[in-house]
Amino acid sequence: MKTVGITGGSGFIGSYITKKFLDEGYKVKVSVTNISKSDKYEHLFELGNEDNLSIKDLNVQDLESLRSFTANCDLIVHCGTPFQLGVEDPKRDLFEPTINGTENFLKIVTKNKDLEKVIFVASVAAFNTSFPYPVAGRDPDHLYTEEDAPYLDEANIPYAQAKYYADQTVRKFIDSHPDLSTEIVSVSPVTVVGDPLSNREDSTSVNLQRVFKSKNAPGPFIQTLFDEDVEFALVDVEDVAEAVFKAAIQKGNHAKNYLLTSESWRISDISKMLNGDKPEGNARMVYSNALAREELGMEFRPAKEPLKRFSKI
Repeated sequence: MKTVGITGGSGFIGSYITKKFLDEGYKVKVSVTNISKSDKYEHLFELGNEDNLSIKDLNVQDLESLRSFTANCDLIVHCGTPFQLGVEDPKRDLFEPTINGTENFLKIVTKNKDLEKVIFVASVAAFNTSFPYPVAGRDPDHLYTEEDAPYLDEANIPYAQAKYYADQTVRKFIDSHPDLSTEIVSVSPVTVVGDPLSNREDSTSVNLQRVFKSKNAPGPFIQTLFDEDVEFALVDVEDVAEAVFKAAIQKGNHAKNYLLTSESWRISDISKMLNGDKPEGNARMVYSNALAREELGMEFRPAKEPLKRFSKI
């Protein structure tokens, strides 16, 4: 029985990843930032196979703590970076935990020769920090693929910038270490939708769906998205977990970065589907999922399926 360590394994996406590995018969270690707050992770023990689950306290910026967490792990899935659109101190709350944590994982890779693979759960923001808007100057009908040069807009939200810099850190590390014994793979989901596995109220992904469903913008940035009826690329949270698992167990995909995406819809139609109504417009493909389909064998669900599940909450 192999062991996988999952940082952020009790969050919205992380919970589904944890469930997938438990379902597949792995021993799973999940990290939390404060083990005394059991309400953040107690739902994981209701997913089944709880005898194979353990919860560990971890600060990814503490190298020794990370070294202890990753010991005896065959696989590591790092999805424990903060997803916050508004923060008091971007350096403290986003850049440091995201970038420093990534750097620490890469240090672990150079020392732990028994580690088979590390999966970094990145973001479409690592490809385009202007997301959900298109890259400035590109054709509106441009189909984004893994071959596109990542785009940085330093005027955009700090979260997107942090994901961009973390992804660049991984790419540069791989280029400068051609003889690694550990495979490193990244996955980059677009906007992740679906029903949560917990009652936690601190998930930005879940709260964004609530905002789209209610059509009640909590601030000027979201209101602008509504006013402009911006198009969002969407992917089912269950598909993200499936892709992470497949990327983890597949051999020979070192240095790959897979875009995880289904369809793109305008907010007005997303709101309709979240309220159980039929959309008026049509879906588009803005970000390509061809590589994930070809190499990981993924079949991405249409966006209406996870939105329908969420509409029943």
